[in-house]
Amino acid sequence: MESGKDRGNEKKKSIILLGPWGGNGGTSWDDGTYHGVREITLVYDRCIDSIRVVYDKNGKPVTAEKHGGIGGNQTAEIKLQCPEEFLVSVSGHYCPVVHGGGPVIRSLTFKSNRRTFGPYGVEEGTPFTFSMDGGIIVGLSGRSGWHLDAIGFRLSRLQTTKLFQRFQKGLQKLTSSVSKPSASKDGEYKVYT
Repeated sequence: MESGKDRGNEKKKSIILLGPWGGNGGTSWDDGTYHGVREITLVYDRCIDSIRVVYDKNGKPVTAEKHGGIGGNQTAEIKLQCPEEFLVSVSGHYCPVVHGGGPVIRSLTFKSNRRTFGPYGVEEGTPFTFSMDGGIIVGLSGRSGWHLDAIGFRLSRLQTTKLFQRFQKGLQKLTSSVSKPSASKDGEYKVYT
C-alpha cells in the first residue's frame, strides 16, 4: 500500500512523454529527466545528423551523450538563459533523405518562453509540432544511427506551475491596489489558464 507521502512525490514528478516523431532506424536512446535544458548542439546539413543536450539538474550542467552520426557541415549552438528561460515547444519535419531510405529528422525548430531558434536543416516531409500550455521540456529521447532518426520529449508541469503561482500572487497584489470600479462586481479577479 502506498503512503500519502509517496503519492505526493509521484504527483510532483508528473512527466508527460510526447513522441517520438520520425523513423524506426538506428537504436533507441533516452537522456532521462532533468530540471530543464541549458544548451543544445545540432550538427546538420540535408537532415539533422546529431544532437547533444546539456541539461540542468539542481542548478548544475549535465552533458548527455551525442546522438547521431559524424556527418553534417553546419553546427547550431542553442544556449538558454537557464532557469529563467526554458524550452516550451519543438517542431520539425521528417522523411527519407534518399529514395528507399528510412525516415529521419530533416529539420528542428525550438521555442523557449522568450525566443525561437531555427529552423535548422531542411523543412521537407511530414511536419510535426507540439506545445503544451504550462509544460517545459525536461528530457529528450529518440532513435539514432548515422542521423537523428526520431525524437521525443519529456515535459514537466512542475516548474511552470510554480512560476504561474508566483505570477498569480503578483497579480493579486497588483489587483488589490486597483480601485473598485475596475474589479468584477464581487471584487474578485479570475485568471484563466
